[in-house]
Amino acid sequence: MLNDRDSLLRKLHELRSEHRDLDTVIVRMSDQGSVDQLHLQRLKKRKLLLKDEISWLESRLIPDSIA
Repeated sequence: MLNDRDSLLRKLHELRSEHRDLDTVIVRMSDQGSVDQLHLQRLKKRKLLLKDEISWLESRLIPDSIA
């Protein structure tokens, strides 16, 4: 279980890092005058997919509690 938790935490860290990097790239691209809208749209879609995966991993790491 510990190795599984460690690997999930490692993966979560990687995904959060990629999400932040994409955010930076998207902001920089948006600030430019002429932007490839298709490329920008794909980056935003990737960012949303990362957000979903991050949420899923976080839910896996939170232990179930009996109310």
